[in-house]
Amino acid sequence: MYWLRRAWAELRNEVFVLPSRTLAALWVAAVLLLPLVYGDAYVLRILTMTCIFAIFAASWDLLAGYTGQVNFGHALFFGAGAYTSALMSLKLGLSPWATVWAGAAVALFLGFVVGYLCLRLRGSYLSLATLAFPLIALGMLFAFPDFSGGELGISGLRRLVVTPMANYYVASLSMLVIVFGLWALADSKFGIVLHAIRDDEVAARASGINTMRYKLVVFAIAGAAAGFAGALFAHYLRVAGPSTLELALSFQVVIWGIFGGVATIYGPVAAVFILYPLTEWLGSFRAFGELRLLIFAIIVLLVLLFMPRGLTPWVRDKVETQCPRCKQRNSFFRKLCRLCSAALKAEVSGAQRLVGHQ
Repeated sequence: MYWLRRAWAELRNEVFVLPSRTLAALWVAAVLLLPLVYGDAYVLRILTMTCIFAIFAASWDLLAGYTGQVNFGHALFFGAGAYTSALMSLKLGLSPWATVWAGAAVALFLGFVVGYLCLRLRGSYLSLATLAFPLIALGMLFAFPDFSGGELGISGLRRLVVTPMANYYVASLSMLVIVFGLWALADSKFGIVLHAIRDDEVAARASGINTMRYKLVVFAIAGAAAGFAGALFAHYLRVAGPSTLELALSFQVVIWGIFGGVATIYGPVAAVFILYPLTEWLGSFRAFGELRLLIFAIIVLLVLLFMPRGLTPWVRDKVETQCPRCKQRNSFFRKLCRLCSAALKAEVSGAQRLVGHQ
């Protein structure tokens, strides 16, 4: 009973005080409880893929959103994790439970390598340089088809678990742990340094911060998370093919990040949970079969037009208000700050109203 009372106190005082935290708690509860309420195999398949791509999107946001190092070749890490885990499982006969970690380790190493080679460049030059690495990896795979499977890829892999519900819980629990881990990292002192590097790298370097080291670490962490997602993807579909390295996947994660809101972690995750099931649902209708990509593009363009910072920051600004004194966020219906009791909505005087009318 003590732990229940303490958990309820934490929820009441830390989570339910803000609409955004309440929505996050409800989302976690929905992710964990949905299979128990509605266990359709097709729905679980879509949601499993959604959880895997959510890890991929969150890893890109940590790199591009928090450090400003926009990576147009992020599929390299996803594909490296998928192929490493697939080859080790199939060629060496290792358990997939071990090879997924090996895939993440190889992707982490590639993150260091790509970061070391590309971080000498800045802006669009860095983005274009990262674009070349998935193409190089594809060329190497096609050059050794007997080893990599060539254009057909590697098939016949073992799944981590057997049933659709078990696969869903492996993907969803992995997603929750990694996403909240990346969010906690971005919300720590480490994340503050990343913000400083993104806003003004010269000033951060002048303050004594080794910016190159921080950016290399972020490249590695983002690569490891994306590689873990790729390994889960390969063993869930039981195949690792060139599609895991295609440029379309790299651009897809950029769309998810911008649609949901960069430098948030939860924004790209929300974008995946909205856009991926939506495109799959539209594809189930024969009338929308050829038009679903056009509808997808129109939705993305509308969000970018009316919500330039992304969907989740726009929603958060609508349901929460920032205190002008302590900068803490409060529910939109509050008139006084929950921490410092400062007025959240300043009263407008008659003279100010008169000036405004004039």
